[in-house]
Amino acid sequence: MADIATTSQRREILDWYHLKENLHKVGGSNKRLQDVETSLWRGNIDSAIAAFADWDNPQVTNFIAYLERHRLRIPDYQAFQTQGITIGSGAVESTIKQIGRRIKISGAQWKRDNLPQVLKHRCAYLNLNLA
Repeated sequence: MADIATTSQRREILDWYHLKENLHKVGGSNKRLQDVETSLWRGNIDSAIAAFADWDNPQVTNFIAYLERHRLRIPDYQAFQTQGITIGSGAVESTIKQIGRRIKISGAQWKRDNLPQVLKHRCAYLNLNLA
């Protein structure tokens, strides 16, 4: 990430899917998990942690440590979604796989020196389509 931009120029966001995946590893009642998920959806990390205050088990301890470790990467997902900002990494991961497949096309010959230019053109094309 440091090669992309300085800390003040970028905002790292924890993928919503991965956050939910880690939450559901905790287990417990569906009501509690839903309450915590709602708190996290709104970016309220302290409320999410407080929901586990009375529960002492290793999964909870690990999840709370996970939240603390990624605290600065957990936004108000609801506000981001309202603004049309993507909250998942699926589209990015899919594009990376697609580029990887195109680079490895059978019979295609790519010079390593030309790849940055191909990728620069691809990024410019995608940015025009998003605007």
